[in-house]
Amino acid sequence: MKFNINTYLNKNTNAAPLAVFRIAFGIMMCFGMIRFWYHGWIETLYIQPGFHFSFYGFEWVKPLGNYTYLLFIICAIAALMVAFGFKYRLAIITFFLSFTYIELMDKTTYLNHYYFISLLSFLMIFLPANAYFSVDNVIRKKTYENVPKWTIDSVKLLLGIVYFYAGLAKINSDWLFKAMPLKIWLPSKYDLPLIGETLMHQNWFHFAMSWSGMLYDLAIPFLLFYKRTRIFAFTLVLVFHVFTRILFPIGMFPFIMIVSTLIFFDANLHIKIISFFKRIFKIRASIFSLSIKSDYNYQFRKPVTGFLALFFVIQLIVPFRNILYPNELFWTEEGFRFSWRVMLIEKMGMSTFKIANAETGDFFYVDNDDFLTPFQEKQMSFQPDFILEYAHYLGDHFTAQGHKNVQVFVESYVALNGRLSQPFIDKNIDLYREKESFKPKHWILPFKDEIKGL
Repeated sequence: MKFNINTYLNKNTNAAPLAVFRIAFGIMMCFGMIRFWYHGWIETLYIQPGFHFSFYGFEWVKPLGNYTYLLFIICAIAALMVAFGFKYRLAIITFFLSFTYIELMDKTTYLNHYYFISLLSFLMIFLPANAYFSVDNVIRKKTYENVPKWTIDSVKLLLGIVYFYAGLAKINSDWLFKAMPLKIWLPSKYDLPLIGETLMHQNWFHFAMSWSGMLYDLAIPFLLFYKRTRIFAFTLVLVFHVFTRILFPIGMFPFIMIVSTLIFFDANLHIKIISFFKRIFKIRASIFSLSIKSDYNYQFRKPVTGFLALFFVIQLIVPFRNILYPNELFWTEEGFRFSWRVMLIEKMGMSTFKIANAETGDFFYVDNDDFLTPFQEKQMSFQPDFILEYAHYLGDHFTAQGHKNVQVFVESYVALNGRLSQPFIDKNIDLYREKESFKPKHWILPFKDEIKGL
């Protein structure tokens, strides 16, 4: 059968899956903001540090002091409004802007699932997720039974990209043929009940986890799309994410992915979920049946679909930008972020900074504890862009203190995926004179090994 894009864009489907997804997304995001506050992470990550690592091009995004708490409150309220479908468009835009600002405040806290939430909330700005079972229905006294099919499929596509690209990234020699870094991480879970002592030290189990993780990520989008394998696929999603949550401290990401994959199911399941909500909260069905409209009338469909097509093209291309860099990706991490390369490397580093006078040759060493938190220092020690930004911060700091002709050198050693520690940065390069850019960093020393893969 020949695919016709116009025919596809004109197809409608039941609005219930998008409504359930909106409710689940909003509730989880609101809980996530509360959780962040409850654990004291706003204070320890954003307020206490005197220096924050910035994303290139977003150096102007900084924590707001005690007003950072207000930013989290705004984000949580916006998420709750999204869940209720109250002033949805305003709420999802506010959530996207506030959450993304939080994500950009300090590069130290970067996680793939934070990036995923920013992308997903941006996508939701253009989706009629409040068309059905929302407070906005009551306000405008009408509800819609159907929405364009592509609005739900776009969420499925984004989820599919995340999974499939994570699987492609695992097709590398360290992951498949050395079981790295799982071989480092799993033995530390020896205290887990039942499986800790029996499995976590077994070499075959390390390889089984590596290969099954790769196959899972590659296959799960297709298994979820296909109706006959959907139940089996969702069972795999449950087992995989619950198990990874037990093994690794990765926050809410497993729960986000579990709930998000519900959107792959037919509308009948989501209608039952909404009926459950109505019974629990004693919502009269008539409230959400005012002026029932069959199909959602999507304004500005052509420009929106064209823009989202460009959005997805970018999502397909950006993860492969590492091919523009000549050196080993896991070593230099040039093009590593924003590419769904999840849990592929274990790096340990030690970086010692030397402040020198270019004319006299006098120098002294920096105690990183004076400027960085332990978490910041750990992340800085093996990531080149962190090292460069910190070198500039030190150069500016000591120049402001009255030091003349300041140079900043670093002696850095890094161990990657169980290998012996190797020199990382050219210690003869004055990093204070180097500028951040998208160009390859010539001052990173060559990797003394080879990792084959995508």
